Amino acid sequence: MADLPFTLDQLRILRAIVKEGSFKKAADSLYVTQPAVSLQIQNLEKQLEVPLFDRGGRRAQLTEAGQLLLNYCERILSQCHEACRAIEDLHNLKGGSLVVGASQTTGTYLMPRMIGLFRQKFPDVSVQLQVHSTRRTGWSVANGQVDLAIIGGELPTELKELLEITPYNTDELALVLPIKHQLARLAELTKEDLYKLSFVSLDSQSTTRKVVDQLLARSGLDVQRLRIEMELNSLEAIKNAVQSGLGAAFLPVISIERELAAGTVHKPLVADLEVKRQLKLITHPARYCSRAAETFREDILPVFASADSQIKKIWQLNHEKGSER
Repeated sequence: MADLPFTLDQLRILRAIVKEGSFKKAADSLYVTQPAVSLQIQNLEKQLEVPLFDRGGRRAQLTEAGQLLLNYCERILSQCHEACRAIEDLHNLKGGSLVVGASQTTGTYLMPRMIGLFRQKFPDVSVQLQVHSTRRTGWSVANGQVDLAIIGGELPTELKELLEITPYNTDELALVLPIKHQLARLAELTKEDLYKLSFVSLDSQSTTRKVVDQLLARSGLDVQRLRIEMELNSLEAIKNAVQSGLGAAFLPVISIERELAAGTVHKPLVADLEVKRQLKLITHPARYCSRAAETFREDILPVFASADSQIKKIWQLNHEKGSER
């Protein structure tokens, strides 16, 4: 087999130039001189016998051949990275890294506890959590930037075809009231009762608010009839508002577990209303699965999937207390 007309260093330089937009910035990011970068690209073009950059503009623009090589470059360097991780795994989780992703609610309330348990068992593994929108999280898994992720929203069609999507658990939206609200004496409300309440909610333009409204509408509520008295920019702010007696709210159950256990909010049942969404585990079936990622999936995720039973016990206790009142 003939020698390859490029080296891994040349591919790294090519990628850096495209990412940084210039030869100089690429040299700075790689801690080498600009003449060294230019010489490597000149040698690469000589070996391939094609120009890779159009040097007429202010920014480094790829030619058609340069773009073609860049596409392969990303795949080649990604495979090299996976090879290094595979070798690291031979050390039996005595090092290495794990990158997990999550959409906003899951990343705020569920993932940190999962990572905490994982770190207790494997303190030598470096763990990074990336919290973004469902769409961005999906692309991070597809691009190999994230090993696995838990999401609650819907992925674009092109990602559904690319990723492995596994149902993980259900996340319920719960109605919560201030404990001194007049309806907090009741263990169960009707849908009509909801239209008499004053609600605290997320900003109407937020993605999470739109998802909540869609879930409520699918469950048979007329969202337009709900009286939104206050809009806030975070779930934590909404929880504090409810506890301060400023209104009712629909909140993901995983965000109010502590409040339910402490009895600082009241969660009544609503007749003929169940608002749930499916949490999903997403991975890339064609990419290397590190031992850290495999261990996280097999040993950590099942622990929190079974936590629903504990939450339901808390609800039951609260409902019984409400009935007694």
